[in-house]
Parts: sequence; structure tokens; C-alpha cells
Amino acid sequence: MNADLEELTAFRRDLHTHPEVSGEEYATATRVLDRLRPLRPDGLLEELGGTGILATFGSDGTGPQVLLRCELDALPIREVNTFGHRSIYDGVSHKCGHDGHMAMLTGVAMKLAADRPRNGRVHLLYQPAEENGAGARSVLDDPRMSGRHFDLVLALHNLPGYPLGSVVVREGAFTASVNSMVIVLEGKTSHAAEPEHGLNPAAAVAELLQGALALDNNVPEDPAMRVVTPVHVDLGSIDYGISAGRAEVHLTLRCWHDQELEQLEQETEDLARKLARDHGLDVRVRRTHTFKANKNDPAAARLVRETAQATGHQLVERDHPFKWGEDFGLFTARYTGCMFGLGSGERQPALHNPDYDFPDALIPHGVELLHTAARRFLDA
Repeated sequence: MNADLEELTAFRRDLHTHPEVSGEEYATATRVLDRLRPLRPDGLLEELGGTGILATFGSDGTGPQVLLRCELDALPIREVNTFGHRSIYDGVSHKCGHDGHMAMLTGVAMKLAADRPRNGRVHLLYQPAEENGAGARSVLDDPRMSGRHFDLVLALHNLPGYPLGSVVVREGAFTASVNSMVIVLEGKTSHAAEPEHGLNPAAAVAELLQGALALDNNVPEDPAMRVVTPVHVDLGSIDYGISAGRAEVHLTLRCWHDQELEQLEQETEDLARKLARDHGLDVRVRRTHTFKANKNDPAAARLVRETAQATGHQLVERDHPFKWGEDFGLFTARYTGCMFGLGSGERQPALHNPDYDFPDALIPHGVELLHTAARRFLDA
């Protein structure tokens, strides 16, 4: 696979150089299509759920149907690396390794094109907008996905901090249920010298932050784990003669299970509404960037384990889920599936760090694992 690996490495670096954020992956999709079309997939859907692509290999629509998924989008993070394939866009970069995931899935496409499935089909999904939680929903809601059924859905994510090429898996929840809340408190401005003539929400904001953090239980080993993280606060304006009349508080909330997150959301909203009443403020609450918990089916997780062992990869059993969100949870909620981790190096910068870069040495590992797992399922 040396020639193929060189091609996939060049492709990965080209994607890294030209990143696009969620929902704007138009040129990224074009680059992927330029690689897929010469492989002559048996089916090809474009602009799926926005910029998504679904490439199908195999003509047997009655056999098992396997979906393998990667992500198209990058992040609004300024890259600090200085290597030749660094991002050409200031403030946008591939800091979650989605460029590498796309290269891996394209490597699987190359293998499937060379030896097409005779029993069943393998569908390769290049999904848009994972980072903001909108992409999986938009793909599944696309009318062209109506009536499609998948017997198995698989996805991987590279994981810094684990040995390169190690496979990290667990049954049940693999990633957390996550939601973000925006709480707007409306009072009334006044002269800064006469705050008594207005309604400044500052005290309510302080109490809201303290109260929300009191709901936190950031203990990953605890089944009742809760993480409440203030991510942004906006109060008034930088005008020193005006007492603030409006504030926004942005929080992210995380639990291991969807039902527990709903309870935490309700407690947080109840707190915000009580404080608004106590301080005579109007309040609006909205939710955004929603990620369902990603639940791994036991049989699908067993397939991943067996594939890792059959291909000589180190297997790491994860004790508890990861606290980050992943919208692949919408797929595992609907179909039998598994998301697993692929170690990208113990000394690799963390995901979303400005100096992160996907290690090219990981590409053949992902190709082998995804391709082998799909084949084993089709041939079972």
C-alpha cells in the first residue's frame, strides 16, 4: 500500500491546507469527489444534508448494508504550526483530525473499488457539520436517506494520549450527551451614576454562574457525572456612563445519558427563571449544539474488538465514556453501531489544540480497521 499511502498522505495534507468550518465544506466536498469519482462507486449521492457525500460500493441491495462515516468540517481555530501543509486560512484549521478521517475513508474506498463486495454493500459517508452538532441530523433528514436501512454503522475518532494505532472501545455510552444553553437576562439600562433607576442583571448573572456550577459533578467514574461549563458571559457594553441592562450567559452541559442531561437542563433553566423573577428581569432560554450520547451496541463493539485483534492492534478497554460530544450518536440511536477510538500517539497534542496535526502514520491503521470490520460483517 506504499503508493496508496503516499497518495492518501498527500490528500490528507491538501485537506489540512484548505479547511472549512461546519456547513461551509464546499471545496472540501469537491476535493473528496475528485478522489471518489475515478473509483467509480456503484452509487454516489452529493450535497447530502448540505455538503455531505455518500459513496456506495457493491451492487447487492438485498445483503447486509454497512455504513462507515467520517467528517468533513474543520474548526474556527488559528493554527500555530509552521510546516508546509499548514492552513492557508487564518482562524480556520483541522484541529480535530477530520482531514485524517477523510483520508482513511478514502483509503477504504480505494480497497472497495479494487475488490467490490459481492454480498451486501458498504456505504461511505462524508458527513458535514459534526463540530456544531447539526450534520448528522441534516444527513438523516435528507429525503434521499428515507427508506434506507443500515445493518451496521461504524465510525472512529483519533485519540491523542493513547499509543499510536491502539484501538479504544467500550460497550454502552462511548461519548457524553451534550447540550449548550444560552440564557438571556433582560433588565433596563440607566445612567451608571444612578443604577437604582435601572435593572442591572449583574447580580443575577453572578448568582446564576454560582448556582449552575453547584450542579456540577465532574467525576467521570460516577454514573451520575455532570459537567457544567460556563463558556461565555456578555454583560452590558463598554460604555462607562451606562449601567448594563442586558446579559447573556452561555453554558455547556454534559451527562453520560440523554435522560440525565434533560434533567440537568431543566434544573438549570428552573434556576435561571427563578433568579429572573427574584431580580425582576425578563429571561429567555434556548438550546444549541446538541449531541446525543453515543451508545455502542455490544455485538458491534465485539466486532471492533475482534477486528483489532485479528489485525494485530493493541486493544484498550475504556472504563467510562469520553466527556466530549459526537453527533454520530444519532446514528447509533437509530441503527446497530459502534464508535471507537484510534490512538494517535501518547505525546500528540490534544484535540482542538492550536498545534495539533493528524499523524499521517495513523492513516493505514484506520483504513485496515474500517475495511476489515466491514468485510467481516458482510462475510459473517
